Amino acid sequence: MAITILIVDDHELIRQGLRRAFEREGDFEVVGEAGTTAEASKLLGLLSPQVVVFDVRLPDGSGIEAAGKARSQFPDLGIVILTMYAGDEQLFEALEAGASAFVPKNAPAEDVVAAARHAASSPRSFTANDLAEAMKRRMSPSGPQLSPREREVLQLLADGLGVAQISRKLYISESTTKTHISKLYEKLGAGNRAQALMSALKLGLLKQSEDQY
Repeated sequence: MAITILIVDDHELIRQGLRRAFEREGDFEVVGEAGTTAEASKLLGLLSPQVVVFDVRLPDGSGIEAAGKARSQFPDLGIVILTMYAGDEQLFEALEAGASAFVPKNAPAEDVVAAARHAASSPRSFTANDLAEAMKRRMSPSGPQLSPREREVLQLLADGLGVAQISRKLYISESTTKTHISKLYEKLGAGNRAQALMSALKLGLLKQSEDQY
């Protein structure tokens, strides 16, 4: 029997790409698509899929909140959360909402397929590639250990500088700057600049000068 899937994303191109990825596998059947949480709620009741794939950002609400409602209504439903910003905060929100898997949108298609297989077989068991590291970051009282250069880059990001400006200021190449930023995001469990700066502020890693306010 094929695993039945409902895809919920407001971008038609992404829905089509996911549909193709699932249908290539042979053991999946995409039974429906939705672009909003309201449509998803209706189709979940009508189609009774085994797995639903929710984008986090939808026009009429959060995919994570919709996942929580779906979990309460359908205890055995497999729920995969797809996100553009795979930071720790969203990962733990997905876990608390009762999702089965959490996958960044930039992951290979086979990762999404594997997450859906997991969700179908173990809907109440949570999986995410970065789960172990995210747990370590959450449990560590001292916070992430940043190198002196990473601290410089972090402060310049907080000052509003872009990659090119940071590179000129520190006399390093843009590719080196991008590597430092990528490592910062990883250590801070962030998916973008705003999340990184928010985490850094909470952890006391940024100096706050009076002229910033």
